[in-house]
Amino acid sequence: MRPLTEAETRAGFEKLGKYIGENIQLLVDRPDGTYCFRLHRDRVYYLSEKLLKLAASVPRESLVAPGTCFGKFTKSQKFRLSVTALDFLAPYAKYKVWVKPGSEQSFLYGNHVLKSGLGRITESTAQYQGVVVYSMADVPLGFGVAAKSTQECRKVDPLAIVVFHQADVGEYVRNEDTLT
Repeated sequence: MRPLTEAETRAGFEKLGKYIGENIQLLVDRPDGTYCFRLHRDRVYYLSEKLLKLAASVPRESLVAPGTCFGKFTKSQKFRLSVTALDFLAPYAKYKVWVKPGSEQSFLYGNHVLKSGLGRITESTAQYQGVVVYSMADVPLGFGVAAKSTQECRKVDPLAIVVFHQADVGEYVRNEDTLT
């Protein structure tokens, strides 16, 4: 387990910035202590400094997951955000999308959000902006990328894709053997 390099930090923070903007600072400097990001086996973990000190006493081969997995680096060194980061992204999300109850199931199976399933969308959402997807009861379901801006969503046909699926809480069941 080691600190992230400058390039890894930039790649990770750029991806997080798409979803929570400047609120990344609120993840690191929290009122309950200082938190940090660490790399272990190509995965980026978010953990408190207290937990970091405790994890340092565990051998590297025996350490499975020292904190919350925020994502991983691919072989081409691109950062891929994981659904396990959703609990930390949701409170700080700049742009949100709410889906109708009939479309929740479709999104949780890994499908994109269509205009017919769109309940609400945050005003002034730009195209290709990272969004957190909520149910109408304000339960975070996952996150994705806005395929259309807020203005375009008003004009498109009901079968047009408005949010590209990236991750959802259904992955806990579908990929339970690979999530850490």
